[in-house]
Amino acid sequence: MSCLLSGIAVLAFPTIMLAEAGNHLAYKVDGKPYQGYYIDAGRNAPLVLLIHDWDGLTDYEIKRAQMLSGLGYSVCAADLFGAGVRPTKVEDRRQRTEELYKDREKMRTLMYAALNEAGARGANIRNAVAAGYCFGGAAVLELARAGADLKGFAVFHGGLATPEGQDYSKTKGEILVMHGTADSSIPMDQFAGLAKELESAGVAHEMVTYGGADHAFTVLGGERYNERADRKSWARFVDFLRSTLK
Repeated sequence: MSCLLSGIAVLAFPTIMLAEAGNHLAYKVDGKPYQGYYIDAGRNAPLVLLIHDWDGLTDYEIKRAQMLSGLGYSVCAADLFGAGVRPTKVEDRRQRTEELYKDREKMRTLMYAALNEAGARGANIRNAVAAGYCFGGAAVLELARAGADLKGFAVFHGGLATPEGQDYSKTKGEILVMHGTADSSIPMDQFAGLAKELESAGVAHEMVTYGGADHAFTVLGGERYNERADRKSWARFVDFLRSTLK
C-alpha cells in the first residue's frame, strides 16, 4: 500500500519513520547559486550524500532523505543543476545531464561542493556514503572513479558505462549496484561490463539485479515503479549503510 505526501506516492515502509523536515542548503559554486537539502541527525551521525535524478532535486529526494534521517543518518541532498532549476520537459532534462556528462570535472566539483558545505554545517564527511538514482547513480560512480574519500557508493538504476580514459584504479570505498534486469535504458551488458571492471580493479563490490524491474523502478508513483524491487533494494541499501558506516 502507499500513501500520498506532497503529491508523491510514498510507499509505507513499515519499519521506517519519516524524520522531521530538514533545511534548504544554499551555497555557491563559481559564483552560481545552488540549493540542496540538509538534515542533521545529530553529533557524529554518519552522512549520506544523495544525488538526484535528471529532473533535479525534487520532493522525491527529500522524501528519501527523510527516510534515511529516520534511520539515524544525516543527509545532504546535492543540487547539480542550480537553484530553482528543476526541469520538467525531457529535452531540458537531457540538456542538463548531457552538459555534466561532457564536463566531468564540473560534475565532480558540484558534488564535492555540496559535501563540503554539509561539512561546514557540522556533518561528519569522514564517515559518509554517496548514493544516487538514475543520473545520480552515474554521478556517484564518477565520484568512485575519482577516488573520493568516501566509505561507499550506492547506485539505484544508474548509468553504468565508464567514460573513455577512466577506470576504477583510484576507488577507495565499496560499491553497491542495484539494477533491474528489464531496464530499457541501461542494458544488462553494461551491468556485466561494470562487474568485470570492478573485479579486475580489485574493488570490493556487490551487484544485485531485480527481475522484471525496469529503469527508475524506485521512483515512487512513477509509471515504471516496481514495489517489490523498491522494497528489496531499499532493504539492501540500509544493510549496506549499517555495515559500511560506523
